Amino acid sequence: MTQVEILDAAPDRSGGYKVDVTRGQRIGRVSSEWFSRPDDERFLSLSDLYASVRSRTERSRTRTLPSADIRVEARNDNPEKLSLLLPGSDQPVAPTHWSFGQLASLVGAPAAYLRQLPAALAGINLQYGLTSHRGEQVKTLEIEDGRTELRAVTGPDYGRIFDHELVEAVQRIAGNGTGDTRWKVPGVLDW
Repeated sequence: MTQVEILDAAPDRSGGYKVDVTRGQRIGRVSSEWFSRPDDERFLSLSDLYASVRSRTERSRTRTLPSADIRVEARNDNPEKLSLLLPGSDQPVAPTHWSFGQLASLVGAPAAYLRQLPAALAGINLQYGLTSHRGEQVKTLEIEDGRTELRAVTGPDYGRIFDHELVEAVQRIAGNGTGDTRWKVPGVLDW
């Protein structure tokens, strides 16, 4: 039988909850992961995180297009740069690690192997796969942030939950994550 202990947590004067440091343990890995992030990805509150991911959503677009219409661009003078030309776009888009893997999977190519090749050779293989496989509709998620980045390539019926919607749901439970509830950002204690 599992025993459950219910603690009566009383808020301190500021409205938040006091941390009893004798009850938990410090987990340095959580803080070190937070500190290893780039400066623009270190959020001290859920409100800051929400603002950032909401802004990213406003700069994004999704669309459905035939996979055979995607053109792969890779040049010999830059062996590490591969970009994609999507129908209806003037500018090439840069695939993320994740979206490159999704494209490779779509055409049945091993993404890990393609990543080891020079961009021109990987591009030839990927382009061949896109034009010679059974044509499918794909849904793209593109984000404009100084350059256009292809974040995801999924099936046309894929339902997307944007990050700000998820953060908003967590905020309903966790408040702002700054001590106004029992939840804290970034977490360092194992309750």
